[in-house]
Amino acid sequence: MGFGHMDTKVIYQDKNLLVLNKPAGLLTHGTKEKREEASLADWLLNNYPEVRTVGDDPVSRPGIVHRLDKDTSGVLIAARNQETFDYLKALFQKHLVQKTYLALVYGKIKEKSGIIDKPIGIKSGSTKRSTHSEKMKKAAITEYKVIKYVTLRQAQGKSVETTLLEVTPKTGRTHQIRVHLAAIGYPVVGDKLYGGKRPPAGLTRQFLHAQSLEFTLPTGERMKFEADLPEELKLLLKSD
Repeated sequence: MGFGHMDTKVIYQDKNLLVLNKPAGLLTHGTKEKREEASLADWLLNNYPEVRTVGDDPVSRPGIVHRLDKDTSGVLIAARNQETFDYLKALFQKHLVQKTYLALVYGKIKEKSGIIDKPIGIKSGSTKRSTHSEKMKKAAITEYKVIKYVTLRQAQGKSVETTLLEVTPKTGRTHQIRVHLAAIGYPVVGDKLYGGKRPPAGLTRQFLHAQSLEFTLPTGERMKFEADLPEELKLLLKSD
């Protein structure tokens, strides 16, 4: 099954697990509302049929231990057997997987680093998350470091100041990085749900990329897996 520009690449594989580079524009797995849309789960079933019986919900999320938002690219792990799935799930639950993202946000963050400690809940009547919502509120912590400042050129010669961040979520809430950065006044560039601004010309996704995952393999070996920044994001940075 080919998905054209949404082709998934294998970063690493062994008998127990796969480390993949998920492209933006591809769902990690389908939902009840989007059963017909192609997903990473479809790609897994087609290329690694053994995952069909792996996971908490193999029918909709075969082998998938964690997820990335549709328009977020980067490193994602899948398990090839149930024993490995249970092992990896426990690592995520105990926060033993070190996750690093790259995010470009609107505005110039003056502090070189910071910690956002704001519980996240669900807005009533929607799937949108917020730090102001009380419904199903859960603790959420995100750390960030400033990499550099980028001036984006807009239409009609206008420019806008942005900040490139290295972001490390310490918890794994849905939309966590996007919600947290928007909550402190620096939304992710291109984020249609939380950004509130028209994205730069040519950008059809949010500038959020899962750059690396570091964890201990079932064999006991500590490994770090990385995914290069996609070309469309590299081009945006070059426009500075």
